[in-house]
Amino acid sequence: MFSDFDFDVISRSMPYMGEGMLFSLGLTFLSMIGGIFLGTLLALMRLSSFRVLNAPAAGYVNLTRSTPLILVIFWFYFLVPLAMKKISGDAYATGIGPFYSALIAFTMFEAAYYCEIIRAGIQSVPRGQSDAAFALGLTYGQGMRRVILPQAFRNMVPILLTQGIILFQDTSLVYVVGLTDFMGAASKIAQRDGRLVEMYLFAALVYFLLCFSASYAVKRLQVKYGAGR
Repeated sequence: MFSDFDFDVISRSMPYMGEGMLFSLGLTFLSMIGGIFLGTLLALMRLSSFRVLNAPAAGYVNLTRSTPLILVIFWFYFLVPLAMKKISGDAYATGIGPFYSALIAFTMFEAAYYCEIIRAGIQSVPRGQSDAAFALGLTYGQGMRRVILPQAFRNMVPILLTQGIILFQDTSLVYVVGLTDFMGAASKIAQRDGRLVEMYLFAALVYFLLCFSASYAVKRLQVKYGAGR
């Protein structure tokens, strides 16, 4: 199987693979930031005592978490142009492009998962902290921003990063809208040069090293934060 293993195809493809990796990391970072921001808003809505806020948030989270990510990407890539044509009445209206379709899809999909993580993190903060904030004269928003959320995010950092690792792995799905991430670059080179074994083994090794290293760093963070309590 490895008698004619071609290492040169890997070295020749490094510039193109590097571009794919930068794309994957960039999409992961932007989607993670957007997902955490939107997830925080959804978490606060879910914790609200007003049904007009918590019901839509709960519905969004449950619907999104019950839907495959690849289907969400399709929604934004194919349905947005149709919706824009319907709204504007312009038969030639276009969508928002494959990159922004993927970015919005990843952000909104991950927000549902970050919402539950952040909601659990907020609920992990002792009730006495919020009572103390109110006793100091802080409003709900001030207490949440200055007292509760900082402690909650401290508790949530490891699990948020773990979800980020999963998000990085999921970026390989962007091939469905014609984008080239790290896995997509490896696949194109493998098909072009007829070196499927070399390129897919190399891609698997890179994913393993990156995800294993990131998981190890997350584990160290868990130990660090656990020891600091």
